[in-house]
Amino acid sequence: MPVNEKKPSILLIVGGGIAAYKSLELIRLLRGAEFEVRVVLTKAGAQFVTPLSLASLAGNKVYDDLFSLTDETEMGHIELSRQADLLVIAPATADFLAKAAQGLANDLASTLLLASDKSVLAAPAMNWRMWLHPATQRNFERLRSDGMLFIGPNHGAMACGEFGPGRMAEPEEIFAAINAVLHGQKRLAKDLAGRESLAGKKVVVTAGPTFEPIDPVRYIANRSSGKQGYAIAAAARDAGAKVVLVSGPVALPPPAGVELVRVETARDMAAAVEAALPCDVFIAAAAVADWRVDSDFHQKIKKNGDSPPALKLVENPDILATVARRSKDRPSLVVGFAAETEKLLEHARKKLARKGCDLIVANDVSPERGVMGGDQNTLVLLSAQGEVAWPKLGKDEAARRLVEHIGELVSKIGGG
Repeated sequence: MPVNEKKPSILLIVGGGIAAYKSLELIRLLRGAEFEVRVVLTKAGAQFVTPLSLASLAGNKVYDDLFSLTDETEMGHIELSRQADLLVIAPATADFLAKAAQGLANDLASTLLLASDKSVLAAPAMNWRMWLHPATQRNFERLRSDGMLFIGPNHGAMACGEFGPGRMAEPEEIFAAINAVLHGQKRLAKDLAGRESLAGKKVVVTAGPTFEPIDPVRYIANRSSGKQGYAIAAAARDAGAKVVLVSGPVALPPPAGVELVRVETARDMAAAVEAALPCDVFIAAAAVADWRVDSDFHQKIKKNGDSPPALKLVENPDILATVARRSKDRPSLVVGFAAETEKLLEHARKKLARKGCDLIVANDVSPERGVMGGDQNTLVLLSAQGEVAWPKLGKDEAARRLVEHIGELVSKIGGG
């Protein structure tokens, strides 16, 4: 940064929640990028992180008292808010959002919001039931209409042991959002505000593996965990869509607010997808087994010293191609996945042409990549318009970006 260039200034409000520990990493990222950081710690936030740890990382004192005579003499809450280029609330709890939506100002943090004329970026963090509660959603909509920007919440495991939407965005995601807002990326800023790009649309998502029986105790399967498909379903729900998730056998809790249809075999999945149609968007994220045993054994196959039994395999239904080639009520957008271990782009390009879908999401699932069963993914999007490669992302963030892209495509198709 040039010597005379003013450092961007962030006023970070740390709310009360277990996710407050992530604020420490966010400060580290900001300071590493030469941001000026001042921190306001709420009374509840002080139950999770200490003023000393925040001040040590920020390089500035931490503010926590609206009626501090010293602070009011030196700076004052009006000046504190106006010196910042951007106000960031992380974590933004249900209580804090409720106070902000009502315009309350009974502590330093809430008063700063009313005293500031700068943009505000909030990273919600709370139990998923709290996030989906009508009161929280009303507050969210009011704040969003007032111009507050939001990043997250993500869908995932929580400290309380439950799973769903409400997990605070990761520090790297919040840092990227801060840069986007400060650098005037209006399109991204609009997306951060949580616009429901799929509002009123029906989205069908397939996820997980399929199990193809050999006998009553054995089956053909694959290593898919279903995490990416479940994250996509949750992201589509957050974008305002009515979502039907057709899931093979996985060890994941169902996403809140999503219609879940559990299946086992490829034929079961094909039937469930057919029953869920028509829809506006179909996303085939499941790792469907390509083959099944022609005639599975009705009793467990026993070893008797002879050679192993011959298993005749037959091809399973091609769910993606079947949906993409529908002559009647074909979805406006059909999205497939290409999970490959070699020649990723070559195989993905062939699949795009062969299946007849609109978009292929390619990813390398070689064992050393740790994608199957892991929490990160590296995606390449292929369509008739070209190819776009994304960096390695958490599966929640990859899902959010994919749904954002899908929303843009649907808007273009509809002339929006």
